[in-house]
Amino acid sequence: MSKSTVHILLADDHAVVRAGLKALLERHEHLRVIAEAETGEEAVALAEEHQPDVVVMDIRMPGISGIQACKQISEKVPTTRVVMLTSYAEDELLFSAIQAGAAGYVLKRIGDDQLVEAIDRVSRGEGILDPAMTTSMFNEMRKARKTQLSAAFEDLTNQELAVLALVAQGMTNRQIAAELFLGEGTVRNYVSSVLSKLGVQNRAEAAAYAVKHRISELVQPQRNEDE
Repeated sequence: MSKSTVHILLADDHAVVRAGLKALLERHEHLRVIAEAETGEEAVALAEEHQPDVVVMDIRMPGISGIQACKQISEKVPTTRVVMLTSYAEDELLFSAIQAGAAGYVLKRIGDDQLVEAIDRVSRGEGILDPAMTTSMFNEMRKARKTQLSAAFEDLTNQELAVLALVAQGMTNRQIAAELFLGEGTVRNYVSSVLSKLGVQNRAEAAAYAVKHRISELVQPQRNEDE
């Protein structure tokens, strides 16, 4: 069974690169390059005009960047999927491209067959990420998650966080004092400070807040050996 034709827009400011990509892609009967752009603005205009299935775009384009062009194409021609090409594995560009709506992000050193597979997968509605970027992507996602969690407790000191984490586990002041090697009065002061900073009325509300904002993913209470 023959594959459905995939209509492609190539966007790269280097004519030689576009010619090479076109020759490569059109060796496959189901891939057809229907337009070429050498600037970001031209890529957006041609995407609107031709409504290709896939845009293969250099991330660094003259005029508006490939990322900006991707964002505009995603908004104006939502049925068109964008694959970003780049020479380097740069985390910041990767996440900017994903936020702009890119369906794929691959390095230019990718093999010919891998590029064709990436275009095929994207045209079917799948997402594709170069394996070289996978680790950094998940690291950045974890970092973003931790930053998000931290914002919920940004006014608390590290020790207050440790106390709150144990409050969320249902511990009494005496139990927390024993766990952290603190005086019971010191713990009482920490709890009072936490309630004030979080704007809650009692320990139960503080515990509910901590659980809701996933304090267990953010902090592992540390014993204070100096007190």
